[in-house]
Amino acid sequence: MSQKVRVRFAPSPTGPLHIGGVRTALFNYLFAKKHGGDFVLRIEDTDQNRYVEGAEDYIIEALNWCGIPFDEGPSTPLKTGPGKETRFGPYRQSERKDLYSQYALELIEKGHAYYAFDTSERLDFHRKDHEAKGKTFIYNWHNRLKLDNSLSLSAEDTKSKLDSGQPYVIRFKSPQDEKLHLNDIIRGDIEIDTNVLDDKILFKSDGMPTYHLANIVDDHLMEITHVIRGEEWLPSLALHQLLYNAFGWDAPKFAHLPLIMKPTGKGKLSKRDGEKGGFPVFPLSWNESEGYREAGYFSEAVVNFLAMLGWNPGTEQELFSLEDLVQEFSLERVNKSGARFDPEKTKWYNHQWLQLKSSAELAELFGSVLAEKEISREAGNDSYVEKVVGLIKERADFPSDFWELGSYFFEAPTTYAEKPVKKQWKENTPQILQNVAKIIGNTSDFTSENLETKIKEWIASNELSFGKVMGPLRLVIVGDLKGPHLFDILAMIGKEACLVRIENAIKTLG
Repeated sequence: MSQKVRVRFAPSPTGPLHIGGVRTALFNYLFAKKHGGDFVLRIEDTDQNRYVEGAEDYIIEALNWCGIPFDEGPSTPLKTGPGKETRFGPYRQSERKDLYSQYALELIEKGHAYYAFDTSERLDFHRKDHEAKGKTFIYNWHNRLKLDNSLSLSAEDTKSKLDSGQPYVIRFKSPQDEKLHLNDIIRGDIEIDTNVLDDKILFKSDGMPTYHLANIVDDHLMEITHVIRGEEWLPSLALHQLLYNAFGWDAPKFAHLPLIMKPTGKGKLSKRDGEKGGFPVFPLSWNESEGYREAGYFSEAVVNFLAMLGWNPGTEQELFSLEDLVQEFSLERVNKSGARFDPEKTKWYNHQWLQLKSSAELAELFGSVLAEKEISREAGNDSYVEKVVGLIKERADFPSDFWELGSYFFEAPTTYAEKPVKKQWKENTPQILQNVAKIIGNTSDFTSENLETKIKEWIASNELSFGKVMGPLRLVIVGDLKGPHLFDILAMIGKEACLVRIENAIKTLG
């Protein structure tokens, strides 16, 4: 690519960033970095009625947590171009609103747009009248000369209405009887009959542009080369291409990403699906809705599973670091059809990334849980916690699972699982365990390997089954029939703790 790649992620600050939006940002980021380009964040806040306090900060924090920060965006300084200072900002549309009117007027001068003075009541009348006749009202070539606009009015009447301050909008004049040929990197060639397009509003007399005009003008002025956005914008592609044509500008290349679909049924993934299924749909918590970060997901896992929603690497590989994704990503391998969201698969990804973390990293995360439970520093020292994590992490999906998986490394069980007790605790079990206790008490080299050798030799010499000894021994040490290699547990908790637990269990269970 001869021209430097520049892409943008342009969310509206109307609430929290949905993971579908995060995926759009991710794909933009991957494409930019793959081609040595710039990833721009632009805040599209022209609709001030829907503006939500804190939403912009949330968007920025979410991108940073995911490890996909923008190169340019709100608060970034001036950029210096070759031989001259070029400013692509500001990056909030509300701070750019003075730009747009000149472009709307330019379209009127070129004959590609017009003033329309129709009241909402009059337009509503036309819609209902069409519905009554079994038709659909579309404001375009078919009827615009019959409506209240500068195409049907004389120049004098139009000027009079404008001078008197009558409310107006500026509409795009969609061409008649043309076939528009478009290309989408993901979807290929698209043909549109311009007769089915309506004359979209571009600008309002309150001085604010609509999304369509602001979007095109900003993309042009910011020298955006590729527009990578959600499938929901596909119906706007024709208008956007026509606007580029009308201005005489080169259009960027377009790529429309597939929707992220519900886990079951039809439609795209929503906040309600998350509430119903008990899984996050936002990267970070927002009000009462838990985010992936707060639910214990690693950002690497979130980025990994989002990348695989709609993109196919062409191999069996499923685990990708961000660096891997930058190397492998291409828009040509993005699917056209929607990607089904699978909450269980997201847990699988987190499990995989947890296994890749060092025991030291995981011990630090576990340490806060131990501190809350006021585990003594002796039992919870860093080296000990690291060893515990190393033994139990294979069974964990989240760091929050560690306590349930390994509490017995820090506290002796006070209760014993009912079903294993019924199955494992026989009349001669106390006597067997007392003999095991003697072996433990007499073992000076208190390692996992040595304990295993001595106890298994004793079992064999007394012609006992392993089940009669090992099951009850695990039960009294752990409180249940769970956990890693039993002799590793014995060695970790130490001789004194082993003997106390055996003695307590015999007293409790009889």
